Amino acid sequence: MIDAAVSLDLGEELAATIKTAAGENRALYIKGGDSKRHTGGRACDCASLDVSRHRGIVDYQPGELVLTARCGTSISEILTLLEANGQTLSFEPPVFGGNATLGGTIACNQSGPGRPWGGAARDRVLGVAIIAGDGRVMQFGGRVMKNVAGYDVSRLQAGALGTLGVLSEISVKVVPRAEKTLTLAFDMNAHEAVQEMNRRGTQPKPLSAAAWWAGRLYLRLSGARRAVEHTARLWGGDALAEAATPWQDLREMTLPFFDGDSPLWRYSVSPTLPATHCEDMLIDWGGALRWSRGEQPQQTLQSHAVRQGGHVSLHRGGDRHGEVKPALSDAERRLHLRLKQVFDPGGTLNPGRLYSWM
Repeated sequence: MIDAAVSLDLGEELAATIKTAAGENRALYIKGGDSKRHTGGRACDCASLDVSRHRGIVDYQPGELVLTARCGTSISEILTLLEANGQTLSFEPPVFGGNATLGGTIACNQSGPGRPWGGAARDRVLGVAIIAGDGRVMQFGGRVMKNVAGYDVSRLQAGALGTLGVLSEISVKVVPRAEKTLTLAFDMNAHEAVQEMNRRGTQPKPLSAAAWWAGRLYLRLSGARRAVEHTARLWGGDALAEAATPWQDLREMTLPFFDGDSPLWRYSVSPTLPATHCEDMLIDWGGALRWSRGEQPQQTLQSHAVRQGGHVSLHRGGDRHGEVKPALSDAERRLHLRLKQVFDPGGTLNPGRLYSWM
């Protein structure tokens, strides 16, 4: 577990290391807490650039709802600080045993069960300082919510898996914690659950998460106490004690569904898509995120997902030296390569991590 007591600025040292590697045509794999090496992206077989010691809260203004921290700062440390001030991160990032860092979380655009209601990780990024692949230090956006200069470039780094630079510092928007949270559970099949998620999601109620697996639908309510309690009485179901709710295990991917070594597939689809072939499936994000397990040809799965208006990626397991992300159109591929040329002209950082050709 990362030591939360250390605050250290190694920005200049990291920039110098990257500049030297670029000059020597050496590739680097960006490593923070190392909690995501085998998930999300392809294998990256090169020397590691350890950014875990470049850490610490740089600025936190509770009244402004903004926090700035270095990339190696653990998500656990940030959440502890926010909780002491009655605040939190609305995108509910996993902590992965205390090893998840802010830099890695944003680089992977990693969000938890509340993503459709609280926004994705990229939606909460206000500004970033990055170290480009040739050692240049670049600043985009700012530390206040009203500063939108370069905002799109800041968000561009979310989900790039470190291929467009090292996220040295990140400013994120934080939110007040809900006054009351309550989870309701209902017994039903997947097809019924998707219909119920969509029906409840259109109502002006404090719904903050909706997921289904193993024959049960879970709906989480968060907000003002009176609104939550009133909605719970209207909707019925089994009200769960906090210790019995599934959200932490879902966020951390420690539910029994995620156990084992079989390939884990991540589908992004329309939330209204009917649930079929759901014997080994978990549905999250109100129907928009669907997980499945098993050895299956990726091209077949991708073709099926595209016909349904979505896409699929190999999140964990399987052949991680092959392509794991959805195929791009020629125009999208050219755009990705142009961005790579701007931010990492020598291909120094995380080569092949996002796509084999990038």
